[in-house]
Amino acid sequence: MLAKIEITGKIILKSGMHIGSSEAFAAIGAIDSPVARDPVSGLPYLPGSSLKGKMRSLLAKAYNENLKIQTRDEDDERIKRLFGCSKNADGNPQSSRLIFSDAILNNMEELKRKGLSVPTEAKEENTINPLTAIANPRMIERVVKGAVFPLSLIYNAIDPDTVEEDLSLLADGLRLLQYDYIGGHGSRGYGRIAIRDLDIACVIGEIDEAVLERCKAVIGAI
Repeated sequence: MLAKIEITGKIILKSGMHIGSSEAFAAIGAIDSPVARDPVSGLPYLPGSSLKGKMRSLLAKAYNENLKIQTRDEDDERIKRLFGCSKNADGNPQSSRLIFSDAILNNMEELKRKGLSVPTEAKEENTINPLTAIANPRMIERVVKGAVFPLSLIYNAIDPDTVEEDLSLLADGLRLLQYDYIGGHGSRGYGRIAIRDLDIACVIGEIDEAVLERCKAVIGAI
């Protein structure tokens, strides 16, 4: 029987984060590269696709024996089981056991109490032409340090025998994220995060209590 486990927590920015929107036009003197925003609230958001892609990429570097793979179908079997692939070892597609959600900034009132009127900042960056030494300045919008995004993942417990291994792999992915970055310009210090207040709960179906408690211990140790 299918069971679903929800993993919740919060993502706290330790440095400004830039995940760009699809807007191509920028007026003279305006932000050249704005951040992605929720169209309803206007608040910055962290796309689930960005979180999933970054986590999978980090786990692939950690677990794949061959780092020069051509497609994600060549990932380690544990990664494919958790994140899915178009063609498994038997030639069939493998659906993802993890469901990621977009996360909309949820501590705007706290940021206002700290004196901020908006949750973003404009940061000027320069690229230098190595031949002419001419600078090409641009303005990049970043979500400010201290912004908080709610973390919510759903894990489909399809095989009871692999639940612990799957969630241990997920824990490794969350841990790796904290020592890397999310979004662009990470080598310049952007997108450093902390993940806090993690918890898991079986929300659909049933999971053996002993297994769930061991999974809680693994996730809670991050």
